[in-house]
Amino acid sequence: MLTLSSRLLVVTDRRQTNGRPLVPLLQRVLTAGAPAIQLRERDLSARELVTLAREVQAMTAARRSQLLINDRIDVALALEGVGVHLRSNSLPVSIARQLLGAQRLLGVSVHAVEEVLSAQSQGADYIVLGPIYETPSKQMFGPPLGIHTLEKACRLVRIPIIGIGGVTTVRAREMRRAGAFGVAVISAARELLDAVTLLP
Repeated sequence: MLTLSSRLLVVTDRRQTNGRPLVPLLQRVLTAGAPAIQLRERDLSARELVTLAREVQAMTAARRSQLLINDRIDVALALEGVGVHLRSNSLPVSIARQLLGAQRLLGVSVHAVEEVLSAQSQGADYIVLGPIYETPSKQMFGPPLGIHTLEKACRLVRIPIIGIGGVTTVRAREMRRAGAFGVAVISAARELLDAVTLLP
């Protein structure tokens, strides 16, 4: 089974860059550390996404960082060694695994403990669970799950769980202490890199 190489998963969103180009911003993030990058640009066509992914892949490869494409198995398969991150309402993990094979990283977003167990049994390599804390970007998924739900989920599965939702430096440490492998953020800072690597 494959695993994430970093305790920080950076999820991209061009609409939250204050008009700044995405690729140079990712270059700065990758210079500060080597987080895994989840390319989540849902409005792009397959052709546009492949073009962007190739640019980002050149940077992640240079830093030995992992690149995951949000939900687009076809785009990931067009690029060597690129993984996929599934939305909670996407293809079943088991089908995505059959399409991707065993040599590509496969993650999935979930919003309940029961979904954590299901994702592991179907062949996910890692799970993003949330929202753990209140956050505007995750309000559609209901109230925050809280740190105790994260702790319970981490005890139940053997694959890495990444916490998402309202991440700050302090909360990143709390999630790590609760058993999370790491955290996912829409935007990243050097202090978050420090926070998630604080504990062994």
